[in-house]
Amino acid sequence: MDAGPARPAADHPYNRLCARLSKACLVLAVLGLGGIILSVQAQVIGRYVFNDTPTWTEALALQLVLYVTAFGVAVGVRDAGHIGLESLVTLLPDRWRLRVEVLIHALVGLFGGILVHSSWLWTRLKWGELDPMLGMPVGIDYLSLVIAGTLVVMFSIEHILALLRGEDIVPAWH
Repeated sequence: MDAGPARPAADHPYNRLCARLSKACLVLAVLGLGGIILSVQAQVIGRYVFNDTPTWTEALALQLVLYVTAFGVAVGVRDAGHIGLESLVTLLPDRWRLRVEVLIHALVGLFGGILVHSSWLWTRLKWGELDPMLGMPVGIDYLSLVIAGTLVVMFSIEHILALLRGEDIVPAWH
């Protein structure tokens, strides 16, 4: 027996925090995409117009790709834009559907936790090495994964709480 349509979960402080973080990730990802475009454009103009390619442009573009991807992954988890098995879950009896949905979000959260742990180890390990093109620690590359993993854990918890309350998560871009 279906409990009817779920209600939005935006009334809870944790949901508001997650919505703000998700929206901030979207904004940062869009700014990062703009930075990638400008960096690549500077590289092309430097190479073909001035015959003097700036050394930092490619390294910056690659750095920005890491962060744009990390923020995109986190937002995808919160807004349920990741690949899912919803069609199979909807075929389950109601008493199993909630359990399986909670399990799916718990497994996604576990993945986020493993991502935080392993990428934090790499961040610390590589922090002392400098990227010769940018002059920044190489560990900054892995820090993007720490951020993404932390957000994945937070957003997975948000989904589990919403499921248990019979609520829906409103995507940040609405």
